[in-house]
Amino acid sequence: MDPFDSTETQGYDKSEKGAENIATRLQWARFSSWLECVCVVTFDLELGQAIELVYPHDVKLTEKEKTSICYLSFPDSYSGCLGDTQFSFRVRQSVGQKGSWFRDDDAYNRDAPGTLQREPAHYYGYVYFRQVKDGSVKRGYFQKSLVLVSRLPYINLFQSLLKLVAPEYFEKLEPCLEAVCNEIDQWPSPVPGQTLNLPIMGVVMQVRIPSKHDKPGGSPLKQSQKENLLPAPVVLPTVHELDLFKCFQSVLIHIQMLWELMLLGEPLVVMAPSPTVSSETVLALVSSISPLRYCCDHRPYFTIHDSEFKEYTSRTQAPPNVILGVTNPFFIKTFQHWPHIIRLGDLKMSGDLPKQVKVKKLAKLKSLDTKPGVYTAYKTFLHKDKALIKRLLKGIQRKRPSEVQSAILRRHLLELTQSFIIPLERYLASLMPLQKSVTPWKTPPQIRPFSQEEFMGTLDHAGPQLTSVLKGDWIGLYRRFFRSPNFDGWYRLRHKEMTQKLECLHLEVICEADLLDWIKDKSEVEIVDLVLKLREKLMKARRQQLPVKEEVLEKLESYIGMVIGSLPEDLQPVLRRH
Repeated sequence: MDPFDSTETQGYDKSEKGAENIATRLQWARFSSWLECVCVVTFDLELGQAIELVYPHDVKLTEKEKTSICYLSFPDSYSGCLGDTQFSFRVRQSVGQKGSWFRDDDAYNRDAPGTLQREPAHYYGYVYFRQVKDGSVKRGYFQKSLVLVSRLPYINLFQSLLKLVAPEYFEKLEPCLEAVCNEIDQWPSPVPGQTLNLPIMGVVMQVRIPSKHDKPGGSPLKQSQKENLLPAPVVLPTVHELDLFKCFQSVLIHIQMLWELMLLGEPLVVMAPSPTVSSETVLALVSSISPLRYCCDHRPYFTIHDSEFKEYTSRTQAPPNVILGVTNPFFIKTFQHWPHIIRLGDLKMSGDLPKQVKVKKLAKLKSLDTKPGVYTAYKTFLHKDKALIKRLLKGIQRKRPSEVQSAILRRHLLELTQSFIIPLERYLASLMPLQKSVTPWKTPPQIRPFSQEEFMGTLDHAGPQLTSVLKGDWIGLYRRFFRSPNFDGWYRLRHKEMTQKLECLHLEVICEADLLDWIKDKSEVEIVDLVLKLREKLMKARRQQLPVKEEVLEKLESYIGMVIGSLPEDLQPVLRRH
């Protein structure tokens, strides 16, 4: 049953206000599976940046969230952005705020890749900013931003959507925005693994929602041959991937170092000439360790007005594990104590090739006119892959298309991450109890604890050297990784998945057992205890949406009914009721 087509509303307030709330939630249910809201931010002579409009009108943003969205939706004055500018930001949700209206988060997150799950505590903001000369305005400039606020990291989809919607909105204003939001509210919800047609303003965008079951590095979406849609859809090859080559073209020779810094969750600042470059570089860095999820905080665009500014720039403690993208030169002084800073300038060419920035000592990061470079004392654990750099530089000389260069770079980073993760996955699988040790009448055995030293002992015969040609100190890299938030996040997620798998195995074994034979010589107390335990398992499986077949759960339910039926008649109604 489609939850959005349901008119049943149980357990809600029967008052008129309650009914209105239900109607509003149902009306915007599909919309909120994609977006939290749409904001229009303008420049007010008296107030500065101010939210002019939030749509749908019922969305409740806190004052703190509104202030953050206001300041993050305009480039700072140092960027000198004239015309149209697109960029993105990520902001912390206020404590105590309710989650998304959309209630199917668990189902989506269960099947989505770890890197594309809905954010539980942050919003992404996708911005289309316009600044043009306008004699009718006191300051002489029209300045306005259209912002899509979402929990989904679908940068390519939402920035493509803004390219269609924003220019039209700046011409026609609110009625246009209302029509667009109503169209989005007709879209099917994002379901991992499905290809969707999304109509908007006379155009149909065709997208495929990635699934965790996809083969890593699989080919992008091609237009479906079976469909004969009119108008022909605009096919987006990906909802989330950036042009990695464009993002990294001035730091290509340092790609190995940047991958290691991301893997280890090191504190990093990207200083860029514009919020576009800043946000795209930060998001490209975060994606460089995919399919491993980057578990630290990251801010594609960060300003001095940010509510975390004091927390992240304090000198009384070590820099936090975050990546910040900034454009204000003031930050050069503020972040002098940070261990890794990438200073990007406007792209310069050296003949046919983009000029590569150099690694420089942090001590040189002092003045406001600091030259582009990677300012760090970090020494990589692994050697550079010179063959990759040669291949990419040759591609530039041969005028190879940027998307092909990006595919080469993405494939390299994917293989590097997989070479690093596969030995960990292999060792983790060995900690799982044997299937034959799972019996119906006992609690499932425990997963053995992760031992770093035991894992290190496996690397001689089953290490990264089996899949990667890169030489270097892999063991040192693993030891450092074990101290990072990325290891902690990876291990927690995998341990949870393994625990759920054990739970599923246990349920299957119970369903294959002869319960009626087992209870023949058991007391009433033991049988009632069995019923309660089985019922608890059934509820837990449904509540946690364990990856177990529905027929197994239905079989278990019928077994519970049969066991209850074997008890004295006076006991049966009590157990059936509970």
